[in-house]
Amino acid sequence: MSVIRVTKEFTFEAAHALYNYDGQCSNIHGHSYKLYVTVRGIPVSIPEHPKNGMVMDFSLLKDVVNHHIIEPLDHSLIVYSQSPQADIRDGLVGKGVGMKIVECSYPPTCEMMISDFAEKIRAELPQHVELHSLRLYETATSYAEWYACDNI
Repeated sequence: MSVIRVTKEFTFEAAHALYNYDGQCSNIHGHSYKLYVTVRGIPVSIPEHPKNGMVMDFSLLKDVVNHHIIEPLDHSLIVYSQSPQADIRDGLVGKGVGMKIVECSYPPTCEMMISDFAEKIRAELPQHVELHSLRLYETATSYAEWYACDNI
């Protein structure tokens, strides 16, 4: 049986600011992110199995990515927990401002986010399925890629 790669596309909206960056991205700004998740494996080859012919059910992949990536980040402000920007939550507490602020342990660059996404997704895949690659578009013309073969 052939090894097959399957890909699912996801989108989310989020804002971030890059602390100590030497350009405009040090200011809070937003992106319409596109995330492509590609897994690889051998399709199930058991005629009576409900997933016969599939590497992985797209709905299961959707559930994993939505739970660990999309739901936590969509319409949020992502800040680096080790920067003064993380204090923004403290300034809003008690003022009736409902903001979804996500603190991460790394600068929220496209490169660092995609690496974090890979760890989270890998941990949730079925045993017979491998994470092959991720592509995260920050803008229509700028993206970062992660490949399993580069991260052995």
